[in-house]
Amino acid sequence: MTQQGNVRLHGVVKRHGETTVLHGVDLEIHAGEFFVLLGPSGSGKTTTLRILAGLEPVSGGHVFIDDQDVTGTEPGARDVAMVFQSYALYPHMTVAENIGFPLKMVGTPRDATARAVQDAAARVSIDHLLQRRPGQLSGGQQQRVALARAIVRQPRLFLLDEPLSNLDAKLRLETRLELKQLQRTLGVTTVYVTHDQEEAMTLADRVAVFMDGRIVQVAAPRELYGRPAQVSVAGFIGTPPMNLLPATWSGGTAVVDGVAQDVSGHTAADREVVLGVRPSELRPGASGFPARIDYVEALGDHCILNLRAGERRIKVKTGPDAALREGELTHLSFDAGSAHLFDGASGERLN
Repeated sequence: MTQQGNVRLHGVVKRHGETTVLHGVDLEIHAGEFFVLLGPSGSGKTTTLRILAGLEPVSGGHVFIDDQDVTGTEPGARDVAMVFQSYALYPHMTVAENIGFPLKMVGTPRDATARAVQDAAARVSIDHLLQRRPGQLSGGQQQRVALARAIVRQPRLFLLDEPLSNLDAKLRLETRLELKQLQRTLGVTTVYVTHDQEEAMTLADRVAVFMDGRIVQVAAPRELYGRPAQVSVAGFIGTPPMNLLPATWSGGTAVVDGVAQDVSGHTAADREVVLGVRPSELRPGASGFPARIDYVEALGDHCILNLRAGERRIKVKTGPDAALREGELTHLSFDAGSAHLFDGASGERLN
């Protein structure tokens, strides 16, 4: 039997008046996949999720779920479940009634509903809270109620819109792990929206990066980090993000501030480029291009050096015992194989 939950968007356009929010989005999500829509605010990722749910009509293009065109299908007929950022719980209902509400709406017998509610609540460890009301719960507990309500009727598609954003940092990390384990256990296709690239990298099987209403790259987290296809992706993925330095490609080297830097894997014609280097790949020392240290962030197991090279700000990640001090002049170098090269005009990857 073929697993349910394959999703395909073909040429999806969304306009609000004169403003185009999505510019012809094409995307395929495989059945059983944990797929993340990642991007900054206003990039179109939440609009895409709402179109999948049927909560937003498209201005053009088609939406397919399991090869069925659902572009004009009402939300209730799509067999999808959504968890909102606000949880959207009914305050006058108990936890059990909130979880069981989707089953009640489709006329599921009371005994079957009670069993399904107990099972869904146990999966997210809130089966001891079934008689409480949402107002008596913590934010983390409310989020688990919303998750249980989404999984109780075993939908073919599980849609989550920044469900962890209202939790504190410690609880967010714990819940992230539990959410991934829950998805693996259920095997249900999950589409998850976030602007938090660390969240995306730890949860996703694959990620679609949105920028200005377009998907600029779809890849597994490791590939996104190791081979960003666009300079916009390179500057968005990573903590701290990649340093992006204007340079001139000439004679097989990238020239930064008058200093030639070797870069592996590129033999194109001379042009203006953007040289990308991760903070962890830059080495302060006696050789390379000059930079002055503005300040040092001591973060326990490592330090972040904040430097200035001309008008550009650069970050370098070092060990905890960085010998450099604020105000000092140093030089920065890197291995040729660690550099990323992007076309200065198009932003596309070159090497």
